[in-house]
Amino acid sequence: MLAELDSVGLQRLWAGWKLPAYARGVGADGRPHADLPPADGRSLFETIEQSHLPDEQTYIVWRGPRTFVILNVFPYTSGHVMVLPLIARPSLADLDDATHDELWRTVRTASSAVRTAFGPQGLNIGINEGAAGGGSEPDHLHVHVVPRWSADTNFMTAVAETRVLSQTLRDTWQQLRAIWPVAS
Repeated sequence: MLAELDSVGLQRLWAGWKLPAYARGVGADGRPHADLPPADGRSLFETIEQSHLPDEQTYIVWRGPRTFVILNVFPYTSGHVMVLPLIARPSLADLDDATHDELWRTVRTASSAVRTAFGPQGLNIGINEGAAGGGSEPDHLHVHVVPRWSADTNFMTAVAETRVLSQTLRDTWQQLRAIWPVAS
C-alpha cells in the first residue's frame, strides 16, 4: 500500500511527481524503476522497451509484434497503463494500418485486463497528441487506459497536489501480468 505508517503512526501518501524533476529513477510510489534516458535517437519508450531489462523492472506488462503495454510510473490511479507502438510515431496519422489495428485491439485487451484486475466502475481511455495536446512524450504516441471509481475524485489532487494510490507499481504490474493471458 502506498499510504504507509511512519514511526509515530502517521500515514504518508506517496506523491513522486512532487520530487524535484521527478527524482530520477523513482516512481510515484517512491520506489525505484528503470530510469533510462532516451538513447541513440530513440524515444524514451523505445529505449525502455529495447533495454533488455526484466519486465518487472521496466513495468512492461505485454509485448506484441507491433505494440506493447507499460505501466505509467506516475499513474493517475493504480492500474494506469499505456499502450504504445513499438516504433515511435508522434500521431495516429503516422501509423501504418497493421500497427493502427494492433494498437486498438491492444487498447481493448488492456481495458479488459484493467477491468478484470481492478474492478473499476469506469475507464478513461485517451491520447494526448503533441506537446500542446498535453503529451509528456510527444514523439511517441501512447494511449492511456485509466481505471476510475465514483469516489476517486476528491480534494487531494486539486488542493494538496497529491494522488492517493492503493498499491505499489510492482504489485500493480504483478496483478496485471497474472491475468493478462485470461483477458486477451
